[in-house]
Amino acid sequence: MYKMTFDYHTHTIYSPGPVRSHGKGTPEENVRAAVSKGLKGIAISDHGPGHLTYGIKREKISELHREILRLRKVYPEIEIYMSVEANIVQGGNFLDVRPEEFALFDFVHAGYHFGVRNAFVVSNFIYNKGLNKGEREKFARRNTDIIVNAVMKNRLKILTHPGDKAPVEMKRIAAACEKTGTWMEVNNSHGHLDIDELKICAPYDVKFVISSDAHKPEKVGSYETALERILEAGIDISRVVNIEKV
Repeated sequence: MYKMTFDYHTHTIYSPGPVRSHGKGTPEENVRAAVSKGLKGIAISDHGPGHLTYGIKREKISELHREILRLRKVYPEIEIYMSVEANIVQGGNFLDVRPEEFALFDFVHAGYHFGVRNAFVVSNFIYNKGLNKGEREKFARRNTDIIVNAVMKNRLKILTHPGDKAPVEMKRIAAACEKTGTWMEVNNSHGHLDIDELKICAPYDVKFVISSDAHKPEKVGSYETALERILEAGIDISRVVNIEKV
C-alpha cells in the first residue's frame, strides 16, 4: 500500500484559455483538495508565460504570489509553493521564464509543449499525427538538444512529462537530469514517462516524482496510474521522492 506525500504540478485559473480557463479551479480550491487528501505539500505551477493560449500573464504573477502568501496563513497544515511549468524553447536560456524571473518562484519546472514559438512545434505536431516518421532520428536529436540545454542551463526542480509530444533521446535527457539533480516526472495525466522510458532511465542516478498535473481540483493528488507504470518498470519505490509505503 502506498500514498503520495506531495503534488508539485497542479494548474489553476491562472493558466487561462482562449474561451475558458485551461485550469478549472482557484489556487485555494487546489489547496483544499490537497488538504483533504492528506498531502504534506502542494505547488501551484501554471503554464509559463510564453504559451500562446495557456500561459500565465506576466502581470498576474505578483497577484498569484500574494494569493499564495495568504493561503499559507489560512492553511498552515500544508506547505504551499509557488511554481511555474516553464515551456522549453530554442535559444536564450531555453525557457520562456527568464533567468531574472526565477526569483519570483519557489522553484521552476520545465516541459515541452505545443502552443509556443521557437520549439519545432509544427513539425513535431505533424510527426505525432503519423507523418514524417522517417525523420525521427533528426527530430529526436534536435528536440533532445533543447531539452538538455534547458536542464543544464537552469536550476529546475522537475522536468515534466519527458517524452511527451515529441520524439527524444531519453538516455541523453536522463544523463542531464542525473548531472543536475533534476527530478524526472512520471505524469499521472499524460503517458510519460512510460514503462519503456522508465526502464531506459533506470540505470541513471536520477530521482523520479509523480505529479497529478491536475487541471481540476478533484484531480489534485492523483497518482495511481503513474505508480502502476513505475512498479511495472521495476523501479525501486525509494527512488520516487513523493511516494511512501503505508
